[in-house]
Amino acid sequence: MASKPSKPKTFTFPFILFLIALLVFSINYLKQARNVIIHPKIARNPSWFEVVARELRDENINIGIVNMDETKTISEVHANAKTVKVHFDRVQAGIQWSDLFPTWIDENSPKKTCPELPMPKFEEYKDLDVVVARVPCNECEESGLRDVFRLQLNLVVANLLVRSGRKGHGVNRPIFAVFIGCCMPMWEIFRCDDLLWHGGNSRVYKPDLGRIKQKVLMPVGTCQLAPPFAQSGEELWRRRSNINLNPSLAEPKEAYVTVLHSSEAYVCGAIALAQSIIQSNSTKDLVLLADEHITPTSIDGLRSAGWKIKRIQRIRSPQSKKNSYNEWNYSKLRIWRLQEYDKVMFIDSDLIVTKNLDEFFIFPQLSAAINNRHIFNSGMMIIEPSKCTFKTLMKKRFVVESYNGGDQGFLNEMFPWWHRLSAKLNFLKFYNPVHDHKRRVPNDVYAVHYLGLKPWMCYKDYDCNWDRLEYQQFASDSANERWWQVYEAMPKKLRQFCSLTPKMDARIQKYRQRAKNASLPDGHWKIKVRDPRCHQK
Repeated sequence: MASKPSKPKTFTFPFILFLIALLVFSINYLKQARNVIIHPKIARNPSWFEVVARELRDENINIGIVNMDETKTISEVHANAKTVKVHFDRVQAGIQWSDLFPTWIDENSPKKTCPELPMPKFEEYKDLDVVVARVPCNECEESGLRDVFRLQLNLVVANLLVRSGRKGHGVNRPIFAVFIGCCMPMWEIFRCDDLLWHGGNSRVYKPDLGRIKQKVLMPVGTCQLAPPFAQSGEELWRRRSNINLNPSLAEPKEAYVTVLHSSEAYVCGAIALAQSIIQSNSTKDLVLLADEHITPTSIDGLRSAGWKIKRIQRIRSPQSKKNSYNEWNYSKLRIWRLQEYDKVMFIDSDLIVTKNLDEFFIFPQLSAAINNRHIFNSGMMIIEPSKCTFKTLMKKRFVVESYNGGDQGFLNEMFPWWHRLSAKLNFLKFYNPVHDHKRRVPNDVYAVHYLGLKPWMCYKDYDCNWDRLEYQQFASDSANERWWQVYEAMPKKLRQFCSLTPKMDARIQKYRQRAKNASLPDGHWKIKVRDPRCHQK
């Protein structure tokens, strides 16, 4: 019996669609493969190149490679890319962070005391469009890193960006920084505002070159004062239009800022601070952030003193103890929300300004005077408001440890690389040894920071820190006199906010009597008090 002829095979319509889809996928994959960085060490996610290429819209892209040892480069698989490896000597192994951030320096000495962080020969790396770098760090930490090589690498990239950049079509071409690795670059230099794209272990930044220029003019650490803008040797400090932080403005918008929260104990101090700034003939705005604990009556007084008032909700310090003095002082983080200003100078309400500070707004974030060791004092600091900086600080406050449970410890961990302003801008009223009773405040200081008991909580006649042994390190009649000079120059309607309550007066008299009984050698307990605020009969 003859076999039945076999029926020819046919393909169903869904199967044909599958084959077509497979073919299209293969073609697209082959196209993309031609544009992929084939060496995995250069970038595990090559999409960063496509991001940059779209931004530049140009066939020719010059790329500098930093801190990478790969032999194959992107130019081998991208016909429109040309790469060059950037060479520089690594900082000497013996140089520590403490060498860059010493406890003390001679501020009057013109000698440069900072160790050298070697840089590339920049003339060999002109016309770069992109700088790609691998970030060194341990376990992908993102804050509190005090690593000298990490700082050096970030400064190498920043300098390359500033000194490169091509011109095309009559305008300055943008320039990009790409960082490879699980760790972010130093946000003190490469702001979160400038992050253009993030994918996998790659980050693309389109930095504001005006701000980067400011950064590369700074010393490598607080081993040297931030240079006065008139003596920096760089015309950039004079040509403010070249480093204008907001191109839409003829001049940057800047303000002095302070914060009041949780109680009214510092209302008088804030009024005196505003008056001292006004008496210095400042041209800047004055902004005060106040929470709900500041009463409408006090708000009226603060407005009369010169402050523009913004209401805020206070922020608890996660690592402080309940009812401690610093329980709510993370409220200071709200200053980063003042995005209507290019820069602000934060000043605590227990300071007064004795000389005009307006010229110091030229310095970048974060500039401050030293407290001790590598720590800056957060009672006065220059910052640049930013929504994403604020959001980052709010997020990190739960995981980044503060050495003192307060804002100063937290901010020093978040901004380990900062710029040293002269101690004259934030003269800390602290004296050691305690047996020196003269304790004069130098005439050339710009602001006095009243540590210890505050002047408005004492008598006009003398600093009541003298009455308690544990506070005598903060005592200075000279500083006390400076504060009361501001008070005397106030309109009389503002002085009522600095009155002594009977309870406050009783406290002063109690410790004054104890000082008398102990016959403390400074003899301030002998002074006849004539302060009209005194309730003593």
